[in-house]
Amino acid sequence: MGTTTVVLDCALCPEPDLGTVERLARLHLAARRSGYELTLANASPRLVDLIGFAGLGRVLRVQVKGQSEQRKHPRGVEKERELADPPA
Repeated sequence: MGTTTVVLDCALCPEPDLGTVERLARLHLAARRSGYELTLANASPRLVDLIGFAGLGRVLRVQVKGQSEQRKHPRGVEKERELADPPA
């Protein structure tokens, strides 16, 4: 017997905050306790960032669209190098 997935459309959540993430985490927990799996759809980049900030990126499942690949990725660490001599 498989787990039933419930998809929650987050498109109508224009200004998410950490309270939104808390409510989603509680909803996720209630769904799991009832034998369902919760997946978030149409989550804004801000909501995805807040979920990551709260450390719930592995818990709250977000359906990924092609748009998320267009987001900027954090830059890596630059190599150490010598500074050029300033002109005299």
